[in-house]
Amino acid sequence: MGLFGLSKEASPPAPKISSDGTPIAPDRSQRARCWEARDAYFVCLDKNGIIDSISEKDKAAKTCAAEGRGFEANCASSWVTYFKKRRVMEYQRNQTLERLKAEGAQEMPGQLGPGGQQRS
Repeated sequence: MGLFGLSKEASPPAPKISSDGTPIAPDRSQRARCWEARDAYFVCLDKNGIIDSISEKDKAAKTCAAEGRGFEANCASSWVTYFKKRRVMEYQRNQTLERLKAEGAQEMPGQLGPGGQQRS
């Protein structure tokens, strides 16, 4: 453990830069490590009743510190932010759907969007 509780864990290498100056996207194994670290972090949040790790940052950092460090070390910071916000959005969506079902709403058949996926 380093000074003031900061650990000296290795962070992922900086992304390689292409000839036009843009970062090269992570490969399949890097993405898989990111998703595994994200899933472990979210399992810890679930166990501790934390939905929004952004607004409950202190509680999340205290209860899921190791998992959070792994998540941030294995994923690009923009991915970390995206996944955290998406978690909250999906929770709110599911809560809304459950509330509507409890009120007697029925699912309508039709298309979801441009992908043309049919709902039954």
